[in-house]
Amino acid sequence: MIEVPETSTISKQLNLTIKGKRIAGVTVGHTPHKLAWYYGNRDDYSFLLSGKTIAKASAYGSLVEINVGLVDILLGEGVGIRFHAAGEAVPPKHQFMVEFEDHSAITACVQMYGGMGCFVRGELENKYYKVAKEKPSPLTSKFSESYFQKMSSLDEVQNLSLKALLATEQRIPGLGNGTLQDILFNARLHPKRKTRTLSDKDRINLFNAVKSTLASMEIKGGRDTEIDLFGAPGGYRTILSKKTLNGPCPNCGMPIRKEAYMGGAIYFCAKCQV
Repeated sequence: MIEVPETSTISKQLNLTIKGKRIAGVTVGHTPHKLAWYYGNRDDYSFLLSGKTIAKASAYGSLVEINVGLVDILLGEGVGIRFHAAGEAVPPKHQFMVEFEDHSAITACVQMYGGMGCFVRGELENKYYKVAKEKPSPLTSKFSESYFQKMSSLDEVQNLSLKALLATEQRIPGLGNGTLQDILFNARLHPKRKTRTLSDKDRINLFNAVKSTLASMEIKGGRDTEIDLFGAPGGYRTILSKKTLNGPCPNCGMPIRKEAYMGGAIYFCAKCQV
């Protein structure tokens, strides 16, 4: 699923492709999906968007927000977002489509689960959206070493594993189980290690790994395990992912391992990440 590097990339691509375009129409629920949900009132989408002009797209955690006058379109992490040029066929299955007067379009298709839709700005009550907009992005200077040290030093997180610390409860919106793997590899820390066992040096290394790893992923257009606005994989080659499982660790040559943990998978090098 898309995380911070991908939403940043897709938002930039949206600003290059649809910014300033006038909306001709909206299609919602074209393909039923049990795990698709819709922000706002579906019956209002056409009224709210038709004839309006796209202002800009922004990334907030794992969410992509598109401003349209006083209305916001919101696309969630489990949604595949694609741009289709005029004359290009749209996918036969999609849950949300915005068509423009120049006959181009964007579609949103739920992968496993995900939300999408539009609403008058300020009227959506969604805690994940609110937190993602309130907390600093790790791609910005506001996500500082002092901010991270304070977050990771709270009493309530000391018994958590590093996976739980970084990738749950929206502590760092947009940092999920996907980007977590390479961050912890670069910090040479195991996903199951408890937060309370970190030394001061470990915490600094972890902070630097969060910043540098996510920045590298974003600069290269997202991870190679995810797809951008045009259906192309990102340029960042993941160190630990399904693509590298059982391959050699780039640091020591030991095989990369996979385990089930906390309802998902973790990848690690048993030698480098004790």
